Amino acid sequence: MKMPPIEKIPEAYTAIEDDRIILLEDSAIVKSSNGEKEYTIKWKGNIYYSNDSSTYWQGYPGYPVLAVFMLQNKVSLNREISKYFRGVNWNQLNKENKRDYKKSLEKVLEGVSLEEKSKIFEEMNKVYEEIKHVNIELTKKKTLE
Repeated sequence: MKMPPIEKIPEAYTAIEDDRIILLEDSAIVKSSNGEKEYTIKWKGNIYYSNDSSTYWQGYPGYPVLAVFMLQNKVSLNREISKYFRGVNWNQLNKENKRDYKKSLEKVLEGVSLEEKSKIFEEMNKVYEEIKHVNIELTKKKTLE
């Protein structure tokens, strides 16, 4: 599995913190940060499908899939860290920063103390390492056999 940019982890945090996820038995619906789109995530066993553009076109788990992983306990969800990302419109930020996700993250963390930033990045690195060990396969097929 291709790895996502580490900055997709805070985007997943925002989706969870803003309660934009409907988690069902074998699927989920995730609303985008600006509320304009809805993404469908489906899974069967270790095969996952998502129609968000990162997952579908780039071939790495986008933030909707990462958020589902967190809610499924496949990777850690630290609520002390995720709360920093409540109410962020990543769609707008990423547009303003021309898809420079690192720059968008820096903007969100402006005004956060160095100590707090250190804890945030430590947690993000931990989750990123966990993602490497998630045994899933991404597919572009809407119907999972």
